Amino acid sequence: MTTAEPPAVAIEGVSHCYGKRQALNDVTFSITPSAFAVLLGLNGAGKSTLFSLIMRLYAIQRGHIRIFGRDVGHASSEALRMVGVVFQQRTLDLDLSVIQNLTYHAALHGIGKQDACARAADVLARIAMSERANDKVRNLSGGQMRRVEIARALLHRPRLLVLDEPTVGLDIKSRADILGYVRRLVAKDGVSVLWATHLIDEVSDDDDVIVLHQGRVLVHGSVSRIRNAADAQDIRTAFTRLTQGADAASEAP
Repeated sequence: MTTAEPPAVAIEGVSHCYGKRQALNDVTFSITPSAFAVLLGLNGAGKSTLFSLIMRLYAIQRGHIRIFGRDVGHASSEALRMVGVVFQQRTLDLDLSVIQNLTYHAALHGIGKQDACARAADVLARIAMSERANDKVRNLSGGQMRRVEIARALLHRPRLLVLDEPTVGLDIKSRADILGYVRRLVAKDGVSVLWATHLIDEVSDDDDVIVLHQGRVLVHGSVSRIRNAADAQDIRTAFTRLTQGADAASEAP
């Protein structure tokens, strides 16, 4: 008898405050391995705070976060080895070349130089950036920088990729290219993805969707479930109804 694989990420009763301001309030959800999950919320919903907790940038004040069963709070090194991250703010060194950015990151993960160069060449080929390997990052477009950041996040071969608003500031074509590439990682390589966005048109009918608003999960499930929960014909209308309804409830005396 085989044991069921634990969720790619399990968020269990997580709350977080900045002083008196509550950024997350009893957030609970999990995503299955090899799934594309969308954390959908307006700016200020708490998406970046949750990602910072997943990556152990902040201590977890209440609740638990587990990556494939490993507790981020108690076994952070083991858990985080399985995660690749792309933050909303770009973190590449603009004065280094693409390949230098990648091999430096690989060294931080204890990957030897020869292996690092081989892995870098592989991921750059997969994102069609091989010809820019020796270019300084500052000479790339915004979309190309994002592709390099995704390549960097994949160097240590994580099982979970988390991306915080990765298409912000990109043009329509670059957004579509990035989204398409990450979806192919799920389909072809079985990578689990948690994709945070406020852009509803980035949601596909097959996605697992978590609607986060004012630090709370309003609903979690398939797109059809989200629509049914709001009695709406499409995900955009459903999202608007759910968030406006939550706002009205919070303002009620």
